[in-house]
Amino acid sequence: MIGISACLGGVCCRYDGQAKEITALKKLVENGQAVLVCPEVLGGLPIPREPAEIRGGDGFEVWNGDAKVLTNTGEDVTALFKQGAITAYQKLVEQKITTIILKENSPSCGSKSIYDGTFSGNHRNGSGVATAYFIDRGLIVVSENEWETAIDRVK
Repeated sequence: MIGISACLGGVCCRYDGQAKEITALKKLVENGQAVLVCPEVLGGLPIPREPAEIRGGDGFEVWNGDAKVLTNTGEDVTALFKQGAITAYQKLVEQKITTIILKENSPSCGSKSIYDGTFSGNHRNGSGVATAYFIDRGLIVVSENEWETAIDRVK
């Protein structure tokens, strides 16, 4: 079994209240082969919510205390992002999940790319808060751009 970002599985949980469904991933969930998690919602953030980006680094720097997650109005939501990562990880471990497919560019789930913290639409290399937490604990993290590879690995 694998983990999947809830928005990729068709759940309307993104900051804008939308999903980014990938039909094949949704079918894995429907067939009992995958578990959905949304670290942001598990951290207590509402749907919809203000856009948030990491300022001062990426998810690893957030955990080191060198970066913060801020909304476009300047609200510090770092603690909620961290709590969501912890809660999501606990849910994944309970299900014996070792591989998770996450939504690229997200401040929680980006694995290779996140927004640059300026709310300009520009990206930078880096990982989201949940991704960093998952990687530090040994989970295999892949983006939705690599999901076929992840599926092959867990078969």
